[in-house]
Amino acid sequence: MATPGGNQDADKSAASFKAFLMKNSTESNTNLYDHLTRVLMRVMDERPHNAVDVIEDLSRDVKRGLLQDNQSTLQDHQPTTTAGQLLAEQQRLLFSPGQETEEDEVEVETLLPNVAEIGFYLEQAGVGLGREETQRIFLALKQLLDSRPLKYCRLWGKVLGVQSNYVVAEVQYREGEEEQLSTEDEEKEGETQDDEEEDEMGEVIDPLPRSTYKPPPVVPKEANGTGANKFVYHVCKEPGLPWIELPSVTPAQISAARQIRRFFTGRLDAPVVSYPPFPGNEANYLRAQIARISAGTQVSPRGFYVFEEEEGDEEDEEPRDSYVVNPDFEGFPASEMAENPGSTWVHHVQHILKQGRCTWVNVAVKPEQESSEEEEEEKEEELDEPEPKGEEGPPLLTSLSQDADMFDTPPWSSRMSSTLTSQHAVAVLRSNLWPGAHAYACGKKFENIYIGWGLKFAGDGHTPSVPPPPQQEYFSGPEVSEALDPTLEEEQAQKAALEEQQASQEESEDMDGEEEEDDDDDEEDD
Repeated sequence: MATPGGNQDADKSAASFKAFLMKNSTESNTNLYDHLTRVLMRVMDERPHNAVDVIEDLSRDVKRGLLQDNQSTLQDHQPTTTAGQLLAEQQRLLFSPGQETEEDEVEVETLLPNVAEIGFYLEQAGVGLGREETQRIFLALKQLLDSRPLKYCRLWGKVLGVQSNYVVAEVQYREGEEEQLSTEDEEKEGETQDDEEEDEMGEVIDPLPRSTYKPPPVVPKEANGTGANKFVYHVCKEPGLPWIELPSVTPAQISAARQIRRFFTGRLDAPVVSYPPFPGNEANYLRAQIARISAGTQVSPRGFYVFEEEEGDEEDEEPRDSYVVNPDFEGFPASEMAENPGSTWVHHVQHILKQGRCTWVNVAVKPEQESSEEEEEEKEEELDEPEPKGEEGPPLLTSLSQDADMFDTPPWSSRMSSTLTSQHAVAVLRSNLWPGAHAYACGKKFENIYIGWGLKFAGDGHTPSVPPPPQQEYFSGPEVSEALDPTLEEEQAQKAALEEQQASQEESEDMDGEEEEDDDDDEEDD
């Protein structure tokens, strides 16, 4: 009979032996206890014949299975990087402080918009990009200000695309920097004109028939800093990626963008395949849509902006295109701005005319140049034609009550961000013509933002433009029209008429010859 003291000694020895078996190896980081357990589990599962003879092979296979991941002889194991990790590496520069002086830091802080505050108010309005993305966009705007000489910067919005999106920033360059950009554009246009002239010189050697079609005169684009090109726009696909400046917009691009309807792909160099054909790629199409959206949805509380008082005649016929901030603006209650949006909100961006410009220009009047005879004849023909009538749009700072309905839909919808705590709520304005355009106002603060696909509301559906009728090859007339073959009676009658005509001509010639002979005889007698 076993004694209690002997059982305790056996338990202690068994526990110490188990602890010895569970001690990990310094080379393979495994222990004998787990290894024997795996081997016995495999024997129980497979139940091999003569298990005592294959126990060493089973032990070797168990060890090899544990170390299989680290024993690849084909290539070294490389950890795969996901798209999120690659984007995080690209965005690392946003969180690294740059080397700036105190003056640069003060200037950047004054120009940099408070995107966090804007995001807070937009979040109350039920619009926004999320706090994390808003913070990254805030750092991306700071990076844009550090890399370019700007005097104004604002988050315009985000345009969604099929493959990727566009984060859009609205900026203005300092004085002098904008002129350098315009001169670079003019040099590029001059190079293209020189290339066309060289092509024409090459055609003189072997001239080809030219078409008589005269295209309509090209409407000149507005200068940088005026009209639709008042601001410059930069885009990036994700915060942290490089900012790309969009080219200035032309009236032809705006006119073509009004007739087509197309989603953005997310690639600025993508071609725009449409009818009517669009003059440019997706970068130009994006810039045209930004100009249209800004002209139709950028609004502000009435009285926040006022016109500058100019000396001279107060009644000036020319429309004004500039304004200043009113220092005496006191703001409206949010409830009043939500209930009466037509009288409390105004447009502070110029309206774009059908011509594609904010200010109408007479394209029939050409600049004075050395005119040839052909040009003078063209001018005479143009003088006979009536002069085109100028277009007039709504002036700047026009109230929203002047906006027209489209497809039986009001152009704007307004509401309060909260009806329970109205004393702390903000007035929210949403555009129905450009889905995604929103504005908010709270006291003396307001902001506009666009987050959408860049497409205008089209009612029941979009109707594409119909192609023009095909051009006639030639003008029909008796010279080119085919006549019917004459009958036999008509041929005989025509032949008889020709014979009679020929006989009468011969008789008249004989009579003339006899008269001439008589005259000669009379002269000889004299």
